[in-house]
Amino acid sequence: MPKKLLMGNEAIALGAMRAGVSVVTGYPGTPSTEILETVAKHNDGSIYVEWSVNEKSALEVAAGAAFAGARVMVTMKQVGLNVASDPLMSLNYIGVKGGMVIVVADDPGPISSQTEQDTRHFSQFAKLALFDPSTPEEAYTMIADAFVCSEKYGRPVLLRPTTRVCHSCASVEMLEDLPRNRTEGTQPAGFVKGPEWVIFPRLAYTNKFKIEESLKAMSDVFSQYEKNILVGNGKKGIAAGGVSYTFVREALHNLGIKDIDCKLLKVSTYPFPDTLAFKFLEGLDEVLVIEELDPVIEHELVRLCGLHHINVKILGKRSGHIQIAGENSPDSVAHAIAAFLGVDQGKHQPAIISEDALPPLPVRPPVMCAGCSHRASFFAVKEATKKISAVYTGDIGCYTLGNAAPLNMVDTCLCMGAGITVAQGLKRIEPDTVHFAFIGDSTFFHTGIPGVVNAVYNQTDIVVVVLDNGTTAMTGNQPHPGMGVTMMNTRPEKISIEKILSGIGVSALVKVNPFDLKAAKEAVASVMTQKGVRVLLFEAPCIMIAKGDSAAIIDESKCNGCKVCLQKFGCPAISIDGGKAVINAALCTGCGVCVELCSRGAIYCEAGNK
Repeated sequence: MPKKLLMGNEAIALGAMRAGVSVVTGYPGTPSTEILETVAKHNDGSIYVEWSVNEKSALEVAAGAAFAGARVMVTMKQVGLNVASDPLMSLNYIGVKGGMVIVVADDPGPISSQTEQDTRHFSQFAKLALFDPSTPEEAYTMIADAFVCSEKYGRPVLLRPTTRVCHSCASVEMLEDLPRNRTEGTQPAGFVKGPEWVIFPRLAYTNKFKIEESLKAMSDVFSQYEKNILVGNGKKGIAAGGVSYTFVREALHNLGIKDIDCKLLKVSTYPFPDTLAFKFLEGLDEVLVIEELDPVIEHELVRLCGLHHINVKILGKRSGHIQIAGENSPDSVAHAIAAFLGVDQGKHQPAIISEDALPPLPVRPPVMCAGCSHRASFFAVKEATKKISAVYTGDIGCYTLGNAAPLNMVDTCLCMGAGITVAQGLKRIEPDTVHFAFIGDSTFFHTGIPGVVNAVYNQTDIVVVVLDNGTTAMTGNQPHPGMGVTMMNTRPEKISIEKILSGIGVSALVKVNPFDLKAAKEAVASVMTQKGVRVLLFEAPCIMIAKGDSAAIIDESKCNGCKVCLQKFGCPAISIDGGKAVINAALCTGCGVCVELCSRGAIYCEAGNK
C-alpha cells in the first residue's frame, strides 16, 4: 500500500473518510482544527462538512445524522467539550444508530488553551468509551476501530489525540476503504421513529443499567484489543498511554533496556482493560506510570491493586516521580525511566543534542499582528475612557492579547462568550463604573448572543464592543455565519451582527471603522454616558485576509524620538533606532493609526511605497 507523510490531524481525517464517515461537524480550536479542514479538502461532495456556530450545535447536528444511521464525526478541543457536554451526557443514555466518534484534542502544556483538561476523566464521568492514539499512524486506524465500537454498543465514542499526536508528522500507510465506505453503496438506513429517541426519566433509569453492562463488556473486549499491549518480563513495570507510550519505547531503546528486564503495558482505551492490566501486575514489585495529563492509568492500577490485594508499589504523578502538569517529553521520560530502573543514562545517551545543552529560546511574548484592527479598537476605547472609571472584560480570541502592555485593555477573560455576562455581574456590584465587554465576531455567534439577550432582558447598563474582523482569525481564518460562505463552499446570505443586535433590542448601536481614530473615539464617547445595553460595532477586516499595500513612512526631520507611537500604541512594526522611530515596511500594513497618533506629523502614508 502507498504511504503518505501526514500530520496527525490529517491522518485522523483520512482515517474517518476511509471508515465511511458521512457527516463531519465541529468548531475550530487548536490543536484539532486541521481534522475537519482535511476532510473538506479531500471531500468529493459525498460528505457533509460544516463549521458549526459552537461545539454544542456541532454535536447535536451530528447526533441527528447518527440517529438516521450515518457514521458521523465531531471535532473540537478539550474546552469545546465543556460546551458540548450537555447534549453528550444525554446522548449516551439515548444512544445512536450510526457510528459516532467525537474527536476531542487535549492540549498538554497548555500551549494554546485556557486549561489543561484530561478528556479521559470526561469519558469516565459520562461513561463513554475512549480511544487514545499514541502516534499519527495509530490514529489513522484507531478511528475506524472507534466507529466499529460505537456501532457495536450503540453509543458515542471519544477519540482523544493530544497536541503532539495532532501536530506531529509520520509516514502513514494508506489502507483500502472499509466495507462501509460510501463508494460501495452503503447508505444510512434512515431514521425510524420510536420511543427510544425521547429521553424521559424512566428511559434514562433503564438505560443506565445498559450503559454499565456495556462498560463491563467493553473492558473485557479491550483487554484483547490489539492496541492495548503487554510485553516483557521482570520485577519492574512501566505503564503508559498516548504519546507518552511512544516516548517510553524510544527511551527504552536508547537506554538499552530489553523486554526481559522490564514489563511494559500500553493502555489505549477506556473502559480500562482490567484483565490485561491484572496480568501486567502479576509478579511485579514496582510500576512507573507515565501519562498526560492526569494520573488516570495510575489511579486505575491502584484500584486494581486494592481490589485484588496485590502488593505492588505504583509510582507516577501522585508520588512525584512524574510531573503533575505540562507535557512529557522524550528527555523527561528518559530521565524518569533511567532513575526508576537504576540505569546510567550517560552510558546510553544517543548521538543527539540534549535539550539541556541547547541555548535558551528568546523571549517572544504573544502579540497582535501589525495592522490588527483589534489594536486600533482597544486604543480608541482606551483614549476615550482615560478620565472615567472603567473595567474592560475580555473574551477568547486574538483580542485576548489586548491585555498586554501598552494597551492593558483586558481585565478579565474566563471562557468563550463570558466577557458580556461577567460585565453584567461586575456592574451589579460597581454601578458607578462603566463596563466595556469585548467580543469577536466568531465568538459572538458561538456564545455571545445569549449574553446580550440576558443583559437586555435584565436591563443591565453595559457597553458591548463587538470586534468584527470578518473571520475566525485565531484558529486560521475559518468561516463563520457572518462571512457568507460555508465549508461546503455554498454562498448563503451573510448573517448580520447589526441586525441581530437590533432585533434583540439594544438601546444604542454605533458602527465605526476603528482605523478612523477620530471617529472611533467619538463613537466611544457617544455611548459612554447613555443607559442600557449599548453596542460599539468596530468593523475592519483581519490583515491576514485584507493586507494593505502601503507602509507608513517616518519623516526623520520631524521625529523627535518621543516614542509615543511605540509606547502608547504598541505596534510591532514600530521600533526605535538611533533615537528616531523606525517602521518595518515588511510588517506595516498602512492602517494609518500611527499617522493620526503622531502630533508632530512625523508619520505619513504613501500609496504603493512598499
